[in-house]
Amino acid sequence: MRASVPQRTEPDVSEPIVVLLHGWPGLPSDYDAARALLPGVRVEVPVLAGLGDGFAGPMAPGAASAAAHAERLLAALPDDAPLVVVGYDIGSRIAQAMVRAAPERIVGAVLTPGYPGIGDRAGAAALADRFWYQHFHRTLLAERLIDGREDAVREHLAFLIEAWSGDASVVAGPRFEEVVRAYARPGAFTASIAWYRDNVGYAEGRRSRIPTTMLWPERDPLFPIEWADELPAWFERVELRIVPGGHFVPIEAPEAMASAILARLLR
Repeated sequence: MRASVPQRTEPDVSEPIVVLLHGWPGLPSDYDAARALLPGVRVEVPVLAGLGDGFAGPMAPGAASAAAHAERLLAALPDDAPLVVVGYDIGSRIAQAMVRAAPERIVGAVLTPGYPGIGDRAGAAALADRFWYQHFHRTLLAERLIDGREDAVREHLAFLIEAWSGDASVVAGPRFEEVVRAYARPGAFTASIAWYRDNVGYAEGRRSRIPTTMLWPERDPLFPIEWADELPAWFERVELRIVPGGHFVPIEAPEAMASAILARLLR
């Protein structure tokens, strides 16, 4: 059953700005379907440095950390209204870094896993077949085998996206080809995987007091629902929603994403 999405018509400049942060490998256009369900909402969809459309050259050590992304975004975003930060995949972790850096500017968050409560569980030997890519992306071999080679980028991204998604169509059609083109430019893949160099593990963070909705995909092989057990320890005010589909929530479940955003704005 599809989530009910309340409707608005005109933007209200007194209301918060909703900041939509995409994941890896992704683009701002990942939110196109969800954004279409947010009429009347002030929305910003930033281009993330070093990721796809945001590639402008090599990422210096530390420049791809969640904290560095958060600092750049907070400096660039309008300061005329509070923010509701929304993110999936690494976008969720960047959103959490924004909350840590400037809680006074943020009035709500809509996130997907991961979060610090995962701790070291993703490093378990039994899950090596799921999380191997993070270790691979920290090696020079990843750059040498994949960077700048469109066929290699297409095969690598298709393999991972298909494994993480509940919908095979995510690796087919114009949207996926747009992703491939963005990440296949010489240097772009290497810049994108600097994230894995600068962000190791899931344990970084502190307990958030910001009202938060956690959207947990029912068919995400990376993050089993059992890992939601530590949410109350890390979020003082949190609502857990199980959503359909796999890892790519704004693409696979845009109605659920939009519904959660609008519900968060109305509180």
